[in-house]
Amino acid sequence: MQVYRKEEAICRMNTLAKANVPFLFVIDYAQERSYIETFDKIDAATCLFQFRKAGNAIEPAITDSGATVQQYAGKIEWQVTPPDPDVYKHSFDLVKQNLLAGNSYLANLTCKVPVTTNLTLKDIFLHSKALYKLWMKDQFVCFSPEIFVRIEEGKIKSFPMKGTIDATLPNAENLLMEDEKEAAEHATIVDLIRNDLSMVAGQVRVTSYRYIDHLQTNKGPILQTSSEICGTLPCDYPGHIGDILFKLLPAGSITGAPKPKTMQIIADAEHYDRGFYTGVMGYYADSQLDSAVMIRFIEQEDNGQLYFKAGGGITAQSRYESEYNEVIQKIYVPIY
Repeated sequence: MQVYRKEEAICRMNTLAKANVPFLFVIDYAQERSYIETFDKIDAATCLFQFRKAGNAIEPAITDSGATVQQYAGKIEWQVTPPDPDVYKHSFDLVKQNLLAGNSYLANLTCKVPVTTNLTLKDIFLHSKALYKLWMKDQFVCFSPEIFVRIEEGKIKSFPMKGTIDATLPNAENLLMEDEKEAAEHATIVDLIRNDLSMVAGQVRVTSYRYIDHLQTNKGPILQTSSEICGTLPCDYPGHIGDILFKLLPAGSITGAPKPKTMQIIADAEHYDRGFYTGVMGYYADSQLDSAVMIRFIEQEDNGQLYFKAGGGITAQSRYESEYNEVIQKIYVPIY
């Protein structure tokens, strides 16, 4: 698929949406590279996607009531090389110093972790159970549980997801809901997303606050907390879909608050290029848009080595050990 630069991508999205032509979009974290392609031109040999109600994969669609993908028949080999503790601590300390200095209230720190598996990127796409899945041949696979924004009937909604815990822990739900650090992190991101939506919509409000999502992984179940924020778009929004989407980027949940300064901090702290990881992917059709934040992401480099890119939110209350362990907990495939 053709790669578009930012202004080209915005113009193409506006033009296609105004003409009511269904299209797929994949935008990288830095908004420097975008794939924008109409459904009828997508080559299934190089790109497969399944986003709830839309997709070109052979497998049945993922629905809100659950996934019906084919069970993986073999034994999964899955080996992770954990992040170097000293390297991660150096990055963590840099972020924490900025938080304590008042330069940021919440920063999303990420890293890339080598993984070894007998699964191919396409295997992971076909057998993962996730609301949003994307496979780009010899590039990456993403199986994201996190909605970015949805647009339906003139309403725009976002569902920030912050706060994770091992669901097998005794009293896990209460532990998660009563964790002061997780509660503060979630409150900060909800406020940020509410402000972001106010740039493109009116009557922005939090319609559901800090509810629990249950997720299954190949390492066992986890719990995460989410909220729902809603606003009303201008009636001519289809002709400005590109402008609306790019104005909200990058996603607040994978940057932090305040967004511009925090992005500088995490750029200094991270020692790699995020690429398409933590970008957004989605589709537009019939005046509706559905999209996801590109987390739960495995990238294949030119030498064939696979890297799982993962991270989490850091606040002034964060502890190194907890954040390091949370990163490792997120390195999974939802095949079970």
